[in-house]
Amino acid sequence: MNFNETGVVKAICISPARGTEKHTISEGHFIPNFGIEGDAHAGTWHRQVSLLSYNKVEEFNKRGANVGDGAFGENLVVDGIDFRALPVGTRLYAGTVELRMTQIGKECHSHCAIYHRVGECIMPREGVFAEVVKEGMIRPGDVMRVEAPDENRPFTAAVIVLSDKGSRGEREDLSGPAAEEMLKEAGYDVVERFVIPDEPEVLKHHLIRLADSRQVDLVVTSGGTGFSMRDQTPEATLAVADRNAPGIAEYIRMKSMQITDRAMLSRGVSVIRKKTLIVNLPGSPKAVKESLGFILGALDHGLKILRGTASECARK
Repeated sequence: MNFNETGVVKAICISPARGTEKHTISEGHFIPNFGIEGDAHAGTWHRQVSLLSYNKVEEFNKRGANVGDGAFGENLVVDGIDFRALPVGTRLYAGTVELRMTQIGKECHSHCAIYHRVGECIMPREGVFAEVVKEGMIRPGDVMRVEAPDENRPFTAAVIVLSDKGSRGEREDLSGPAAEEMLKEAGYDVVERFVIPDEPEVLKHHLIRLADSRQVDLVVTSGGTGFSMRDQTPEATLAVADRNAPGIAEYIRMKSMQITDRAMLSRGVSVIRKKTLIVNLPGSPKAVKESLGFILGALDHGLKILRGTASECARK
């Protein structure tokens, strides 16, 4: 990746409704923590602005598609920058606007207008998303500059709670808020927290999405680590792992054994997928707090190694 490269904004596009092709505008007003004024995809979420490389559209059109700017639902078409080669956290500057990349690619739950028209859409695999950091205007012809993510930025985290009853609204989730509170107190930016049923395929889907598309530093799961036949969290976690990191799970069990001998029955694992650390925690709020309390102090160094901002040298 080249953080010295620049590109040129070819088009700014908006649409009045989601799932429809966007139309070009002469200039875009970018609002912090919202998006582009007048665009249906704007809002207080992480996908406020979508970006697509101009050459990807050109390659698509050479196959006979002949689509115009905004056809894939992109807000900004930029020539000269390969967005897919940039990591989440990259800063983008154009006009008087500052953007921060938050996601690479996307899930396509229902096919958009361009898919129905030509049978394919490149946005899910080639597009990236960003949030607006600084307000301003962007116009076609403006130069876009790329800046590497700040090495000292807070670690990002996501919390997934596994609970059949919780996912159906039959039980209040206390474990997720407990984990989020501790992570925030430790300086983490918790970008997502949600409850899902004890379904391995659902968990695998979200672990892959959070590691590959959102590129979060840490994912903690709560629940599904016991002996019940529905407890499949460790198996789902191992299925998406690139590498094992057993010491974290072993340490949680060792320290927990000082509190209750039932800790030996926890099957939680800890693994690495790409540059994301995934740690399974027990399901109770008390056990979540205890487990995170055991490991948070040491995780900082490991996450810095994954991020590439620290070496493997031993503590002096």
